[in-house]
Formats: sequence, C-alpha cells, structure tokens
Amino acid sequence: MDKGKNTMAEQNNLKEFTKGIVQYNPLFVLVLGLCPSLAVTTSVKNGVAMGGAATFVLVCSNLIVSLVRPFIPREIRIPCFIVIIAAFVTMVELLMKAYLPPELNASLGIFIPLIVVNCIIMYRAESFAYKNKPLASVLDGAGLGLGWTLSLCLVSAIREVLGAGTIFGLRVSESYQPAPVMIMAPGAFIVLGLLLGFLNWRKLRKSENL
Repeated sequence: MDKGKNTMAEQNNLKEFTKGIVQYNPLFVLVLGLCPSLAVTTSVKNGVAMGGAATFVLVCSNLIVSLVRPFIPREIRIPCFIVIIAAFVTMVELLMKAYLPPELNASLGIFIPLIVVNCIIMYRAESFAYKNKPLASVLDGAGLGLGWTLSLCLVSAIREVLGAGTIFGLRVSESYQPAPVMIMAPGAFIVLGLLLGFLNWRKLRKSENL
C-alpha cells in the first residue's frame, strides 16, 4: 500500500516537472516571455544565461510564495509577489555581474532586471505557487524554467548559425556566408514565427490522426 502511494507520488512529481518542458512550454505553447525571447537570442550563450537566471528566480520565488501563502492576504498578493521576485532578481543580477564575462552581461543588458516583471514568473506565482505546496511549486518552477531555457537555446542556435555562422562562438564552416539579418530584430520574428507555425502544424496533424 505504501509502495503504491510512493509510486503515485513520484509519478505526480515527475508530471509536475515535465509539463513545463512540452505540454506547457512557456515560449512555444503559452507564448509568454516574448520580449526577452526575441531580444537576447542572438547567441546560444545568451540563451543559456538568460534561461538559467530566469529558472533560478522562478524556482526560488515559487518556493517562497508557496511557503508564505497562508500569511499573504489575497488583496495584496501581487505586490508581495513582486517584492519576493525582485529580491531573487537582485541576487542573480549581482552574481552574474561578479562571475560572468562583462560582454555577456552587456549583451543581456536590461533584460536581467526586467525578470522582475517577466510574465512567466508572475504567472506561475499567481496561478500555481499561491495555490500549491512547496515541493510541487519547486518542480513546477524548475520544469517551466528548463522548458523556457531549451526554447531560448533552440531559437538562439538557429539565429547564431544562420546569422553569424557560429555556434557557441565557434565557426561552423569557413565557406558559409552568414545572413546578418538573422541576428537582427527581423530574424528573431522570422525564426520564432516559423517554429511556432511548425509546432502548431505538427499538433494539428497529430490531432487529426487520433
């Protein structure tokens, strides 16, 4: 009996974690966090750094919101969420400035402080962490953070290869002539639009085959 309960709990925990990677992917399914997703995805390094920073804030803020939710009046929950999120954003910003290369910090720019108002983080604090227990909230944050990071890396990889002819700063081919437009603003919209169109087409085809 206890073994069955443990197995069910493990399955529920796994589901909470994996749902944010595919089923509720922040960028490709929920279409949230578009501003930083379009702005910083000029290189895979940017995507990894931005995704890692947001994941840290998402996990930590979800945990704290879940822990203190009995003490937060519903009427003032949003300001309380912002204060909690802002504390972790300040922490991650200072850590990144201390340990990451200056050029990477410069390329991320204002988008690290703007994690405070990132709709993904606020959305999960309001719709999930405020209503669920700490472990589930942490798994939810980790899953959505990983899902967003992978999405950023995919968009970044396509844009960097096509726009600069490199991946992680390493040249892909000496003969390839990059298309600089792909690492400019129009390239971000083109890549994201094509990926969203492809994923929606696959989803439609899958539903038709059922």
